[in-house]
Amino acid sequence: MRSAVELGAGTVAYSSSGPADGRPIVFIHGAFVDGTLWRKVVPGLDDEFRCIVPDLPLGSHRTPMREDADLTPPGLAALIAEFLTALELSDATLVGNDTGGALSQLVVTRHPERVGRLVLTPCDAYENFLPPAFRYLQVLARIPGGVASVAASMRIPAVRRSPLAFGWLAKRPIPGEVLAGWTAPIISDRDVRRDARKVLRGISKRYTLEAATKLRNFEGPTMLAWATEDRFFKPAFAERLAADIPGSHLEWIEDSRTFVSEDQPERLAALIREFATAQTG
Repeated sequence: MRSAVELGAGTVAYSSSGPADGRPIVFIHGAFVDGTLWRKVVPGLDDEFRCIVPDLPLGSHRTPMREDADLTPPGLAALIAEFLTALELSDATLVGNDTGGALSQLVVTRHPERVGRLVLTPCDAYENFLPPAFRYLQVLARIPGGVASVAASMRIPAVRRSPLAFGWLAKRPIPGEVLAGWTAPIISDRDVRRDARKVLRGISKRYTLEAATKLRNFEGPTMLAWATEDRFFKPAFAERLAADIPGSHLEWIEDSRTFVSEDQPERLAALIREFATAQTG
């Protein structure tokens, strides 16, 4: 079911499936994708859990935010927390990937009230925000017309599949229609490009380094479900997070890169189900 909620920064669309009284799982995607990143995982969970997938203002959203919206990492973390409150969720399991994993770390260290458990799949952490291969986007975001030029190049399917875009984020080809859906908003809407510039300009490793020092204070159970073949978020980051977060445990996902929801959705869904069920009794 598709819905939308009005928040301080603007309107956020989301999908919801599963029993209304099911334990909530909220999926947080990363930059330049939308909630369809989780389209293969949710069907493995929504028989029991209430699965909620927002389309966050990270460059693939179809409704631009208000012009004065705070889209820095702390602002986005506050937006996610406001989203949880607006939906009256409690004891939610937060699942983050890529940039969304960094934002999830900020949520549980700054606004933990409605989060009961945390699942981090391959994501930004520590000094790796953004990964070096994608930092050119932050440079372009500060050059007039830079984001527009990148957006225009995304009209070409071969560019979308290149290593500078989505090409190395999954081992298996992402369907062309999914890539086209992810890139359509930033290509066609100048206000979405404005939002994307704000997101890119706000990203800084100081936020993930600060979160890392506070994660040890998060009282909820944490699982790291990490790809063994990730090119951007190396397994060493998962091991470092596991050592720094008390009570966390690390699960390796073989034959996958960053987008584990693309490469190994059944494995990821099974891990989330086992984790959420074990921790809630």
